Amino acid sequence: MTFYSGRHFLQIPGPTNVPDRILRAIDAPTMDHRGPKFGQLGLAINAGLKRIFQTQQPVVIYPASGTGAWEAALVNCFSPGDKLLMVETGHFASLWQKMAGKLGLQVELIATDWRRGADAAAVEAKLREDKAHAIKAVCVVHNETSTGVTSRIPLIRKAIDAANHPALLLVDTISSLASIDYRHDEWGVDVTVAGSQKGLMLPPGLSFNAVSEKARKAAQSAQLPKSYWAWDEMIAAGKSGYFPYTPATNLLYGLHEAIAMLQEEGLQQVFARHARHAEATRRAVRAWNLEILCTNPEEYSNTLTAVMMPAGQDADALRKTILEAYDMSLGTGLGRLAGKVFRIGHLGDFNDLTLMGTLAGVEMGLALAGVPHKKGGAQTAADYLVECARGRSAQRIAA
Repeated sequence: MTFYSGRHFLQIPGPTNVPDRILRAIDAPTMDHRGPKFGQLGLAINAGLKRIFQTQQPVVIYPASGTGAWEAALVNCFSPGDKLLMVETGHFASLWQKMAGKLGLQVELIATDWRRGADAAAVEAKLREDKAHAIKAVCVVHNETSTGVTSRIPLIRKAIDAANHPALLLVDTISSLASIDYRHDEWGVDVTVAGSQKGLMLPPGLSFNAVSEKARKAAQSAQLPKSYWAWDEMIAAGKSGYFPYTPATNLLYGLHEAIAMLQEEGLQQVFARHARHAEATRRAVRAWNLEILCTNPEEYSNTLTAVMMPAGQDADALRKTILEAYDMSLGTGLGRLAGKVFRIGHLGDFNDLTLMGTLAGVEMGLALAGVPHKKGGAQTAADYLVECARGRSAQRIAA
């Protein structure tokens, strides 16, 4: 195998780079998951997660990927044959919809061109048509990892309320939690789905359901089969910091450290940092004379940017060139976007210099692969980041 000096640049939109602090925390000796110290750890994690989800409601932790959290959300809330309204904003929304079908649920799908977020007006119209309230829930991906499009969840909540419809609201935040402002309670979300491997800066292996009182009430009569995914025993055990079965102890050490790191920086500062890096990336893309997949600036993602290739150019060939020449991984196009886009991840443990290395690598790769573009994207991003740094310095002096 070819040896590359330095660290590999993992700039896919997740799993993200795991900070050394978290790696060292995971490396600690495994403790007794029935002992008193574990209960203390569990309670601290539960309190920290509530701050990150911005909720007072229970947050259930599963040893699973985000796909497990999808399934948990569905099997706890619904019965066979129940009808869901889902919005196909991209590849992962499509996968969640397919899972619902496999579980015996009926899905009414609002399709999109994968370049925009969930349309609140379309959701409201569908709910107004549903006079019998056959639709049991609206399911939306907050930040679509395949497209770099962020749906505006408060507008979806307003649409449900405007239609005077009792549907639950289920939201996937796998690529947005702890990176983009998200408010489970304030936005009236009933089940929030999340995973460990993106904004929380952990390896894959933990997933989460934040669960409203309305969702817990629905779970009491839901008839889809469940055992491992059942909320009731998890929530009951979690009140004292424990699990009803063996937890992923060492990943929980890492989660405890991740929560500490996010609190030290401050959530609002975390969100501002992601917004800064996203804007710098978009400025670079425009300077290269390339096109951002997302068409609505109000829906630009702050955790990744999907970039469209010029006609006749293969995104995967570009990614291969960049990986082989510069040891950097970029996200591939998924589903209908295969070969048409590459995705730049700018989330998690990430700073200005990491972003500049990423954008320089992309620009060098574009040149090496012979992709038509204009030079200067990385410099454009650098100029913007310098402006931002000056502004932060001025604020510190004024304070």
